[in-house]
Amino acid sequence: MIRLYQTMAGARHGGAEVFFERLASAMAKPARSAEVAQRVAIRRDPRRAGILRAAGVDFTELGFGGALDLLTPWRLRKDTRAFAPDVVLAWMNRAAAKTPPGDYIRAGRIGGYYDIKYYRGFDHLICNAPGLIEHITAQGWPPERAHYLPNFVDAAPGTALDRAILGTPSDAPLLLALGRLHRNKAFDVLIRALAQVPDAHLWIAGTGPEEAALKALAAELGVARRIVFLGWRDDTANLLASADILVCSSRVEGLGNVVIEAWARDRPVVAARSEGPVHLIRHGETGLLADLEDAEGLAAQVKAVIADKALAASLVTAGRAEFEGKFGEDTVVRQYLELLSSFRR
Repeated sequence: MIRLYQTMAGARHGGAEVFFERLASAMAKPARSAEVAQRVAIRRDPRRAGILRAAGVDFTELGFGGALDLLTPWRLRKDTRAFAPDVVLAWMNRAAAKTPPGDYIRAGRIGGYYDIKYYRGFDHLICNAPGLIEHITAQGWPPERAHYLPNFVDAAPGTALDRAILGTPSDAPLLLALGRLHRNKAFDVLIRALAQVPDAHLWIAGTGPEEAALKALAAELGVARRIVFLGWRDDTANLLASADILVCSSRVEGLGNVVIEAWARDRPVVAARSEGPVHLIRHGETGLLADLEDAEGLAAQVKAVIADKALAASLVTAGRAEFEGKFGEDTVVRQYLELLSSFRR
């Protein structure tokens, strides 16, 4: 059995935060009680605490504040010593900076293009995409202490929402995009692409600093009536059950959880050629790819899926097989437990 302590200081919403909740919850299942003993420290957040409590995760809540927060490291040191872990797994920069050294292995979980200065003194780094391995080793991190492990997603089917409530025709091709409203996600490119797919509608689920600019662009291009900005949503399964195509338009995307989400729920995927989707998708087989910043190319791939039902069905079948073979919960949790158990001082 491995004794695992995890630290998460992330925001309320985000891809890494969601996967942390999934992994911690999966490791707390009674079926894994003989394999792993787990305790978790999170930044205070009622929503996250509720998710972990419902899953039976043993956790504590700490401040995880800025540089002047000296109480969190002290409390974290005390709590980790009491738990006596074999491995402490820190999620992202702030948690890593607050995680003290001790008589255990310190590992960091990397889900983006981070500066490894936050992980000085750590023993191992775990990346959720091969491109991130290249990113950290280029900064001088030893390759033998860099590891790739994929994410898994919840494959439970959703229930289609009533499109009419959101002003979307029931017979219109419906595109879905998920993610923070940030320049990296290139929702501006997606909106420009939508302008070239006259019959399609688009739901965008997420919040972020680009919301006003994106709405202004939609109005400028005359497509505002065909776009619904949903805000942050926790019902991804229902959104995918409602949509016809998942579109990942990102300029920068380390992995692309949304691609795996769509595969798990039998939706065809169209994506831009950012790092994560290129790693995940075999063009023409498990999804369709367009060049970065290419609204016309993105529109062409979307129109191809809309026009060709046989193509859409083949993408769904191959995507589902890819999910089941590589990104299911049992497969990924097993890989995590095997890797963490292999770490030795």
